[in-house]
Amino acid sequence: MRQFRLKVNGKEVQVEAPAGITLLRLLRDYLGLTGTKEGCGEGECGACTVLLDGVAVVSCLLPAAKAEGREVTTIEGLAQGQKLHPLQEAFISEGAVQCGFCTPGMILSAKSLLDSNPCPTKEEIKEAISGNLCRCTGYSQIVRAVQKAAEVIARGE
Repeated sequence: MRQFRLKVNGKEVQVEAPAGITLLRLLRDYLGLTGTKEGCGEGECGACTVLLDGVAVVSCLLPAAKAEGREVTTIEGLAQGQKLHPLQEAFISEGAVQCGFCTPGMILSAKSLLDSNPCPTKEEIKEAISGNLCRCTGYSQIVRAVQKAAEVIARGE
C-alpha cells in the first residue's frame, strides 16, 4: 500500500491504495468516481478515458503513480453545480447517448479536442474520438453533438 496525492476534479486528494493500482481502479474503487467505466481493460475501447493535465488518456492502462501530483478530470468534474458542461448538454440534445457506457470517455476525448482546438472540422472531431468505441448510436449523433458544443462554447454560452 502507498499514499497517492493528486488533484481530481479540482480538489486535492490523498488516498491509500495498492502501489501498482491503475488510475481507473483508484478513481472507481478508492475515490468512488464511477462515471469512468472499464470496458475492455486493454486500452482499446476508450470507456475509461479521463483527462490528465487536460490530455485524454485511457485510465485502465495508466499506473496511478503516473498521475501523482497531476490534475485528473473525470466526467463528474465537468458540470458546474447543476449546470452541465456544453458537451454534456449537446450529447443530450443531439441524442448522442443511448446506453451511456461510452459517453463519459467520449465526452472527455471531445473536451480535450475542444480545449486545444475550439473550432474543429468534422474530420478532426472524428479523429479525436477515434479511440472511443460506441456500439449503440453510430457516430453521427456524437459528431453533431461535439460540433454543437463547439458552437456554444465559441459563443461563450
